[in-house]
Amino acid sequence: MSEITTNSAKAWLLAARPKTLAGAAVPVMIGSALAVSDADWQVRWLPMALCFLFAFTMQIDANFINDYFDFRKGADDEQRLGPKRACAQGWVSARAMQWAIGITTFLACIVGLPLIFFGGWEMLAVGAVCVLFCFLYTTHLSYVGMGDLLVLLFFGIVPVTMTYYLVLPEATQTVTTECLLLSVACGLVIDTLLVVNNVRDIDNDRRTGKRTLIVAIGRRRGQVFYFLLGFSAVILGCFLSYYEHHWATWMPIIFYQPFHVISSAKMWEIGQGAALNRILGQTARNIIIYGLAVSIGLLLPNP
Repeated sequence: MSEITTNSAKAWLLAARPKTLAGAAVPVMIGSALAVSDADWQVRWLPMALCFLFAFTMQIDANFINDYFDFRKGADDEQRLGPKRACAQGWVSARAMQWAIGITTFLACIVGLPLIFFGGWEMLAVGAVCVLFCFLYTTHLSYVGMGDLLVLLFFGIVPVTMTYYLVLPEATQTVTTECLLLSVACGLVIDTLLVVNNVRDIDNDRRTGKRTLIVAIGRRRGQVFYFLLGFSAVILGCFLSYYEHHWATWMPIIFYQPFHVISSAKMWEIGQGAALNRILGQTARNIIIYGLAVSIGLLLPNP
């Protein structure tokens, strides 16, 4: 990569990791699509837009927090196999990153605050928990094997169910069984991205004392776990047919599952090392395919 000036626009763009925004959008997209389907398009569009904006802002905030605190803990040193990080490479100064974390956290709170008018004061608690665990993930919980559970919660259950609840018309606000099924399935799919990262970084994580789930179960079991996550999400989706969302069952089977199987096979073949970054890119693509397949399936009329 060419010379990057410290704290330049290019440096901040790299630190924000714009490619991760697609993953942040998927849970909101699925929750919105289910609400549109269940309410026959009679939904509230402003909270939908705010949910997307909150998800994007929180994702950038999480990326900044991860960049800064992993740098402070020494997890992003010269032995890192994954994409380079801004603080560790000197692209962004530690002081500037501290300010950026404060600003993006504040912006996320400002964006999320109006959701109180659509979901009640409970949304204040939901937002506060999201911000709190955004910090706890990198600073502590990811080091004690809690990362996968947090992905399930904050990239699956919380954003899908809360988006669904907020987007529905006021008189019909609820969280249905099919919404819960979709939220868990979404969290499982997005967790595949964390698993690839942790399989690739298993040796470095052991060296720096970061005890992820993959460190606990081992590299090969982690690769099997990767496959089972995506497979389990598709199986959960099969229950949607019971609620007459037939296309939302079949679209992921047709469009997502083949790509997931191929990525799982290639991950097993590569085994370890920096070459797993190829699977990282494929997994991000697969997540987007899953989100689109489910969302479009929910919006299509039943056969």
